[in-house]
This record gives sequence, C-alpha cells and structure tokens, in this order.
Amino acid sequence: MTKITTLTTCLFLAGLSVSLAAEDKADGWLSLFDGRTLMGWESSVDHPESFSIEDGAIKVNGRVAHLFYVGHQNHGQFRDFEFKAKVKTRKNSNSGIYFHTQWQDVSWPKTGYECQVNNSHSDWRRTGGLYGVQDVRNPPSKDDEWFDYYIKVQGKQVIIKINGQQVVDYTEGEQPEHLKETPGRKIGEGTFCLQAHDPGSTVYFKEIYARPL
Repeated sequence: MTKITTLTTCLFLAGLSVSLAAEDKADGWLSLFDGRTLMGWESSVDHPESFSIEDGAIKVNGRVAHLFYVGHQNHGQFRDFEFKAKVKTRKNSNSGIYFHTQWQDVSWPKTGYECQVNNSHSDWRRTGGLYGVQDVRNPPSKDDEWFDYYIKVQGKQVIIKINGQQVVDYTEGEQPEHLKETPGRKIGEGTFCLQAHDPGSTVYFKEIYARPL
C-alpha cells in the first residue's frame, strides 16, 4: 500500500469517526470515553492498576476495584437513560456494569444495580443479567468477540439487550427477599462504573455512550 493510499485511508477513517461522533451527539448520545485516556473516570483506591487503556478500549484486569464515571456529561448523574457500549471478554472472565451508583474508595459498590458481564466464568450468572435480581443462565454472547451491551432505565423499569436481543425486562417493586438487607440496591439516580473482578479476568470496554431520557 502506498503512502498516499494509507494517508487517504486514515483521513477517511478519521472523517468517518468524526461523522459518527457528530451523529451520536445529534441523537442525544453523550460519549463517556474518549478512546485514548481514562479522563472522566476515577478508580476506587484499592487497586487502580486494574484499569488501563489498550487499543482504544478500557482494559479491566486485576484485583477487585471499580472504575466510576465522574466526567462532565450530564454532570455525572443519570436517572432515566439509555446506555450502550461494546464489550469483549476473555475466557473465564467476570466483570460488571453498575448504574445508579456513586463513587466509593474501596470494596463492592453499596448503591445501584450491577449488569453482569460473564460468558464463561465459574459464576453461573451470565452476561446480560441484572445481578442477583433477574439473572441469565445462558450467555447471549461469546468470549473473544465484541458484543453490544445496551441498558435502558425508565421509571422503575430496566431493559437489558445483548447484540439487540432483549434478555432482561425488570420492573422494580418490592425488593427481592435476598436484597432487603441492601437498601442502596434500588433504582434512583447516580453514575456508572466498571468492575474489576479478579486477576484471572480480562474484559474490554469501548464506544461507551449514555443518553438521558
């Protein structure tokens, strides 16, 4: 490939990227990740080294920690929203996407719900499930392949889709019996966070957007 052809291709892809970004913005989608840095995200202080950037994605690998969105979009707080991201897991990996949570310095988030990311880990709760509330047993996605993760929260209803397939439709009423000791586990308002589950898990996130409703 000639230098001119390479340059033309790069300019085309750059233009396409700008065009797509503009289209997303016009549709109300807000970018939460710039594809290059962790700007707008803050890790819990227990193991911040569990998060890094690799090939335009957030790489999650390491001891338990959580990466919270603290950026300027929508002042970092979302109530009714749509969320979308591209996700890829390696074999035997576990992670999660929390919503309606708040930054905390250590341990598992005490507020918000977790949307499971797990195609083959020993935990039987699979990708797309609303963890411990409406779980998924058969993964709708595969390891080593990018898949689309979509979450919609409106009122008390939570919809989760993987690659366009709806896997969860949950409307919060009375707390499930096993969650009654966790009063923060409820629909309200808050931010998003990504979970580092264990050193044996490697998960990637990119093209992360949210759209307030």
